[in-house]
Amino acid sequence: MSSAADDILARADWLQSAAVQAVFSAIEQDGDEARVVGGAIRNTLLGHPVPDVDIATTALPQDVMARARAAGLKAIGTGLDHGTVTVVSRGFPYEVTTLREDVETFGRQARVVFGTNWVRDAERRDFTMNALYADRHGRLYDPLSGLKDCLAGHVRFIGDPDARLREDYLRILRFFRIFAAYGEGDMDKDGLGACLRQREGLRQLSGERIGHEMRRLLRARRAAPAVRLMNDCGLWEIATGGLARIEDFDALRGLEDLAPETRDAELALVVLAGFVHEDLERVCDRLRLSNAEGKRMKAAWAVMKRLKDPLNLPSAAALLYDFGRQGAIDGLLAVWAQLRARKAAGDDRFADLLSDLRTEPVPEFPLKGADLIGAGHPPGPKLGSFLKSLEEEWRGSGFLLSKKELMGRFTG
Repeated sequence: MSSAADDILARADWLQSAAVQAVFSAIEQDGDEARVVGGAIRNTLLGHPVPDVDIATTALPQDVMARARAAGLKAIGTGLDHGTVTVVSRGFPYEVTTLREDVETFGRQARVVFGTNWVRDAERRDFTMNALYADRHGRLYDPLSGLKDCLAGHVRFIGDPDARLREDYLRILRFFRIFAAYGEGDMDKDGLGACLRQREGLRQLSGERIGHEMRRLLRARRAAPAVRLMNDCGLWEIATGGLARIEDFDALRGLEDLAPETRDAELALVVLAGFVHEDLERVCDRLRLSNAEGKRMKAAWAVMKRLKDPLNLPSAAALLYDFGRQGAIDGLLAVWAQLRARKAAGDDRFADLLSDLRTEPVPEFPLKGADLIGAGHPPGPKLGSFLKSLEEEWRGSGFLLSKKELMGRFTG
């Protein structure tokens, strides 16, 4: 199998690129070796996109920086205490980290020594499928037999799962996130048991770190079964500070073929955690969501309130005008998922409205106050009231009245 993996890696565009080969050439001097490690290898073998490339090396960080700069590459000491240098080659950043061995661990912190032992470096990583290395020619190095787990979608901790989690409790969420993204079949029982035993450690993590992992988890292919397991283990409540609507989220992801938005974390959180409006504030604060993320969630919530009666859905134009295209689509999908979870959805009506929300233009009120003033209406409070009444008449027409017709209400 490794020869087949070698062939796949050797043909990978990212490995053949002049940018990454320049990094190899710069580092591999005086007997030092460099190998790509982790996600790029895993994703290539599984046919997933490769967003970034990390490199491990026997060279010390100061040597990496000196050699990179001598080769005309930019080198930034982004994590020198842990042996990490970011090397920029042809505009692409590569994290280059010296082989390490943990001597002592203190939660997330660890005292490390640098070395040249690839097995020791592999043993300090999280999952077997992430302890895969490849040289510049695509030759695979698999010190912990992680290839089999990778190809089978078996997410398994390296060594003692409890020990791995005590080193960094964020690995609890990473376990579920990697399973959601790459796992097949059932979750590893030993790993799941360790997460259950170590779950209180999540309370020690910052909201930023939890939020970063949760966003990625909720976008993943198998997010629904992963979140269900998290909820069963009591992890969801610790991570988010609230309860979860598991059936609603299952139903939302069941709409994935119709709407790619169902894989967006903001919509997932509205469906999972939005029991009352205050829940949105809590989740935004707990996961340290951005203002833009919070605004999108609140827009979806407002649409959900508008769609209380599924038998009397408003027009696409009305939803688009009041909430914009993103908010209207998000809110519709959230309500659709809730009704599907209760076996009460009329799929055809919702599908038709979704299609209209995607294709119809967002209505734009054709009048402004300046138009009325130009036609002789005096400025002041009455102007605003009159403009509002014309807008209501325009809405009542199904957004069809033209500017000329609306102006006729004034001049007439």
